[in-house]
Amino acid sequence: MEIKLSGFGGQGIIMMGMVLGRAATLYDNKYATLTQSFGPEARGGACSAQLIISEERVLYPYLTAPDILVAMSQEAYEKFEPTLKDGGILIWEENLVRPHNHFGRVKEFTIPATRIAEGLGNRMFANMVMLGFVVAVTGVVPKEALIKAVQDTLPARLLEKNLVALEKGYELGQEKKKSV
Repeated sequence: MEIKLSGFGGQGIIMMGMVLGRAATLYDNKYATLTQSFGPEARGGACSAQLIISEERVLYPYLTAPDILVAMSQEAYEKFEPTLKDGGILIWEENLVRPHNHFGRVKEFTIPATRIAEGLGNRMFANMVMLGFVVAVTGVVPKEALIKAVQDTLPARLLEKNLVALEKGYELGQEKKKSV
């Protein structure tokens, strides 16, 4: 399964890829590769994480056509949406992205991840809200694997709030998945 996570620097896009890859490899017995791309600016420039998760060894680490695209900025959406595989899953940040009409070409899900994160006290949690949402609507890794990967990745002082953000995103994802 090919997954592209995209947005701008400072949103935690690369962190999302690292956590998801860790969840797949360490806690779901799968293989994964992660490559990343970002502009010369550390914050505010376009960035993306390309993740391949497979039951078998990954022999080519680059995406050909993502099965899942997560867009957390308009620039990322405009750049990567045309590469999404027909029948793929498109997930976008509903307050930051204005999508085109896809005419049923892809399955679409939206979440106001940044607004939810702000409600939790800090917009920096938006990546965890989005990550919980992505796992809920795609089932790419089990929720338990994701939680363990977050616990392994983040320092203890940041863990509690990030897990709350992750859970909030997961709950909303479950609700949206039922309504489709």
